[in-house]
Formats: sequence, structure tokens, C-alpha cells
Amino acid sequence: MKTSIAILQAIANQIRRDSIRSTTAAGSGHPTSCASSAEIMATLFFRVMKYNAENPKCPLSDRFVLSKGHAAPALYACWKIAGFLNDFELMNLRKQESIYEGHPTPRIPFVDIATGSLGQGLSAGIGMALNASKLDKTDYRTYVLMGDGETAEGSVWEAAQMASFYKIDNLCAIVDLNRLGQSQATMLEHDTQTAAVRWQAFGWNPIVVDGHSCEELLKAFDAAANTKDMPTVIIARTLKGKGIAFAENRDGWHGKPLSIEQEAEALVTLPELTEKQMAQIFIDQPTSHALPHTIVDLKALKPCELKPGDAIATREQYGNSLAELGAVASDVVVLDAETKNSTYSIKFMKAHPDRFIECFIAEQNMIGVACGLASRGKVPFLSSFAAFLSRGFDQTRMAGISGSNIKLCGSHSGISIGEDGPSQMALEDIAFFRTVPECVVLYPSDGISANAAVRLAYEYKGMIYLRTSRPKTPVIYENNEEFVIGQSKIVRQTDSDVLTIVGAGVTVFEALKAADMLAAEDIAVRVVDIFSVKPLDKNTLKQCALATNNVILTVEDHYEAGGIGEAIAGVFSEEAIQVHRLFVPKVAHSGKPAELLAWAGIDAESITKRVKEICKTPRVR
Repeated sequence: MKTSIAILQAIANQIRRDSIRSTTAAGSGHPTSCASSAEIMATLFFRVMKYNAENPKCPLSDRFVLSKGHAAPALYACWKIAGFLNDFELMNLRKQESIYEGHPTPRIPFVDIATGSLGQGLSAGIGMALNASKLDKTDYRTYVLMGDGETAEGSVWEAAQMASFYKIDNLCAIVDLNRLGQSQATMLEHDTQTAAVRWQAFGWNPIVVDGHSCEELLKAFDAAANTKDMPTVIIARTLKGKGIAFAENRDGWHGKPLSIEQEAEALVTLPELTEKQMAQIFIDQPTSHALPHTIVDLKALKPCELKPGDAIATREQYGNSLAELGAVASDVVVLDAETKNSTYSIKFMKAHPDRFIECFIAEQNMIGVACGLASRGKVPFLSSFAAFLSRGFDQTRMAGISGSNIKLCGSHSGISIGEDGPSQMALEDIAFFRTVPECVVLYPSDGISANAAVRLAYEYKGMIYLRTSRPKTPVIYENNEEFVIGQSKIVRQTDSDVLTIVGAGVTVFEALKAADMLAAEDIAVRVVDIFSVKPLDKNTLKQCALATNNVILTVEDHYEAGGIGEAIAGVFSEEAIQVHRLFVPKVAHSGKPAELLAWAGIDAESITKRVKEICKTPRVR
């Protein structure tokens, strides 16, 4: 049995009713944005999509992404009609104790990713669709509902290019072309033909429909399902506030709930679904299809074969370790932004080409795609130059809200990259990733710690940022050294140390050189490799400080703001521990790595000089 077109129209009006009621009760929200998409949602949820209404997490169900997240009440209304939530829950919209927030988050069982920052849903949809076609080989389809205003975002067109390049025909986007944005009309307003030409130019199959005609929408969704080797976009001409006479197609109503009096006036013309009509609603179940068996055997991972004295860049060991991890964990997927020969993710590509996805120079989209993959149970590792990951700041922020299990690796960090100059030098990245809730930041110094960082990233359930370096560095750890998130390593110590130097990555080796130079002058210092920048190892750092006159000197290849020095100073702000800091003081320029480390004052000679200055103070004996 199929839900009839007449019942679909009745459902659309119920979606409008519930969107109005819930936003009026909340005193905030976007009822007019819900009203424009009501027929689209009704047609999708009660005629087109196959899903288990009792188990939204069913991995075989079609996926839906509400990229225009402000229309969340319409989504909640659909799941109420499907029987998953009740009217009491719906009417708790936007209340602090409710999971039904102003914009959807994965706190809700039927939401895969957080949306509401516009322009990101299509990227996530690509990840979900690629998971079905490329990885799991299942037949679920992915639908992404977008607002017309958000198509001004560049990330939408990054996603559009990728979807057409990979011929993702199990993906269908719907643009709710309701003409009105937040403060004025959108660029194209109701120019459906220009919109269609633009999508066609990006390699999509555009279908223009009346977005308030369930019949036209059904035909379009059927055409999309039968289109091969290209994604389809349905451009639905709609009216913002459809069905609300005094607000329909009128500016000034974005994000405004109706008053109680206006609600009463609007609901008169929007009949409620009757029990008889509810009995005529049918939801198709997902096709039975077994998922591939996920193989994870971390015990099969062999110890890293590197030994002290070997030299390897942490970025190269990242690639080696990924390839090894991929051999024992079939849920690992690797993405790169066309830097794979520099980040060394190319090693994974060569070993496991079926689980490597080239995202090209489009970091925002790459992060969104990774979030889509993670929502389907994959463990995505994505890499680029650390400096370029900053383009995806908002995508990363939203991934944090989603609690996405993604692993980002930024290579070529700091001024130690050398001659390429400041545009390529990531000197803000630690600050950036430290701000994301629950995001772990690991900064390996040698090949052994880099290998451990990759394995720890896989095992950690949540976001991790790995900071790797361009230069080769000597191996300082034995291959059986154990690394733990939240722990640092003491790499040099004596009973007579006068202070503790905390290094990270390349500066660990500058600190060790400085320790040798100082030892020649009978000045003993302790050296700590921080490894885990977030969470910090407060216990080890405090123990070291207490043993070394309560003095710490941090040395980092990063700007001062938000860096390691600030993090440690913050941890000890209420304790009698003195934290001195060396960091990159200003915008750098091209040069040899050694020259730039000296220029910035973070090389061995600069560390030695600063230690001597600190030792002259009365506090340090």
C-alpha cells in the first residue's frame, strides 16, 4: 500500500499545524520556513523514503539530512506523525530539558549530524551516499533538503562538484526555493531556470517542480531514483509561509513565531489529520540487505619497526601507520584534500584504494563528507596541510556539536616547514582545535609517537587532531614505549634540574640540544615531550615543576595565542608555578627551517639563552 496524494497533502497541512503550534509555544522558531517545505517533507517521509519508524538508527534505512536546520519543527512533526514522538515532546520544542532543539543535533535518535550552520548538509549527504555505494554496497538512498539561501555558500558548490565527479546517483538534493531569505529576497528569488542551469553546469540532473504539488514531487523523486551516473537536484518552487494567509510569500516573517491570536487564525485553514486519515498512512520498510562484516583486529598490529637513531618525519609515519591500521580495521576510511603525496596518506591509498576518497582542494567539503561517513559507522581519517584545515573551522565546529568520530591530521605545521613561507605555515591550528569541545589534540615528536598517535586516534571515540611536521626527526623512543591520551613523556631528567622545558614536535629536539649545551655549563634541566596537548598531563607537569623550582619554560612552533604555553599557564594559573614561554612572535617569512627557528627564538641557542636569564632570577637557585 502507498500513501495517497490526498493524504500526503493532509500530512503537509498537519506538518504546518505542528510547526506553528510548537514554535508559538516556544516563543521562537521558524514556522514560515517549515511551511514552505511541508509538501516536500510529507512526500519524502510518507511515500518516497524507506525507513524503520521505530528504529531510526537502522543502518539500512534511507538517510535524510535537513541542511536547512532552522526548519527543525517540520522534521519533528514528521516523526510525530510516524509515531516516534508524541505531542507533549513536540510541544517541548526549544526548552532546555528537551532534546528537540531549535536546530537538529544527534541527541535525537533520528538525526545523524547537527545542522543549522547553513551550507553543510550536502557534504554530509555525500559521505552517507558514498558509504552506501562505495563501502557497504547497500541500496539505501540519501536525501538532503536545502534552503535556497544557503546555496550562496561556497561549500555547497564544493560538494556539488564532488558528487558529480564521483557520479553519486544514490544522492538526491532538494532546494526549497521559497524566494525569501532572512533579511531580504534571495539572489535568484523564484528564477528556477537559472537555478537549474547552475546545477546542470556542475554535472547534476536538475528537475524543476512546483514544491507544493505532491504529484509533481513524486514524479521528480521517481525520476531521481532512476537516474544513473549523476546526482539529482529537485528545485522546488515554494512560498515561504505557505498556508498562513497573512505571512505567505511576505518578507519580514523569517524566524518569527506566530502569536497565540495569529496561531488561532492560521490553524482554522489547516485541518488536523483525522484518525481515519492516519490509518491511510503507509511507510515503506528498508530493503533487507546484509551489511558487510567489520573486521577489527588491533592485536594483529605489529610494533613499529623504528628504533632510536632512525630519522623519519612524523607526517610520513602517519601514512605508514594508516596503511598498517587499514589492514586490520576495515572501518577505517581515509580522505585527503589533494595533498596525499605530502601528508603521506598516499600510502593508505596504495594499500587500500577502495577505502580512500580523494576530496581535492576543498577542505570544507572534505570535513563534511567525513562527518557523513562517521555517522554511518566508519572511522574517517582526513588530512591536508594544517594551515588549510582552518578553512573548515565551521565544519569542524559543527562536527564537535555532532560528536563526530572523525580524525583530522594537519601536516606541515609551524615555521619548521621552511621556504614555503607564511601562507603555508599553520601557527594557529592548536588554538583552533583546542576550542572544540571533546576534541583531543596530539602532537607527536618522532616516528614511534606518531605511530602511537594514529592508533590512539582510532581507538578514541570522538574527534582527534594530529599535528605532524615536515622535517625528519630522530627517533627517541623504543618501539615498545606506551603512549596514552592525556599523558606526556619525560625525555631528560636529573636530580639537580633547575627548571623544566616543555617542548612539542620539532621543539623537543631543540630542547634536548639546549639541555646538552646547558649541561656543558653545569646547568641541568628537565625536558618534557608534551605529546598530548589536550587533555594536558597536569600531574606530570606539576611533578616536574615541583622538582625544578616551580619553573616551567614552554617552547612551541606556534603563535602565543591559544598555544601550548597558554594552555599550561592556564592550568597552573592558581598555583605557585611560574610559566615562561617561547613561541613564534609574529608573521614569519621564507627561509631555511633552522634559520626560521632561530629567527623566532625557539631554537636550541634561544632556549639556552632564556634558561640562563631565568636562572639569574632570585627564585631559581
